[in-house]
Amino acid sequence: MQRKSRAVFLDRDGTLNVEKEYLSNPDLLVLFPDVIGALTQLQKAGYLLVVVTNQSGIGRGYYTERDMHRVNARLVEMLMSSGIKLAKIYYAPEAPEEPSRGRKPSPQFLLDAQTEFSIDLGRSFMIGDKISDLACGWNAGVRKSILVRTGYGEKTEAANPGKMGDSKVVDSLNDAVDFILSES
Repeated sequence: MQRKSRAVFLDRDGTLNVEKEYLSNPDLLVLFPDVIGALTQLQKAGYLLVVVTNQSGIGRGYYTERDMHRVNARLVEMLMSSGIKLAKIYYAPEAPEEPSRGRKPSPQFLLDAQTEFSIDLGRSFMIGDKISDLACGWNAGVRKSILVRTGYGEKTEAANPGKMGDSKVVDSLNDAVDFILSES
């Protein structure tokens, strides 16, 4: 029997790229300086890289799904130019008050990826800058949810004392990757 894959599920805004409220212009996409090196390390260690992102700006009418796809295409292009391949980008376009199959903290996209890519969630990780990211990982049964203090992470940590569960809290994506590799 073939061994299941390991994955790192990544929030997009505030985790991979600088938070720009309701990012809809691909020209404004700016990766954090450590993203290329961090994702390269994960990829070399055999982890699938999967982005899971809430895009409520679509549901709120701030930008279109086409705008979001243009930003995602720019992200893929920036990563591919450094040899980094994302397995998939899952997105939830609904506003917070709308019913949604995959909007974090729902684990649905992680469960979909588990089936689609034969992923062992118990050997996988979720990284993000909000409680909803952490909860998505908890709800899916990943090995560890990791909060980065980038984006909204520092504010999330300060506003939610005692609600981090057994999550790991780190300063950057690079620190998250160091933790993941030490656990592998």
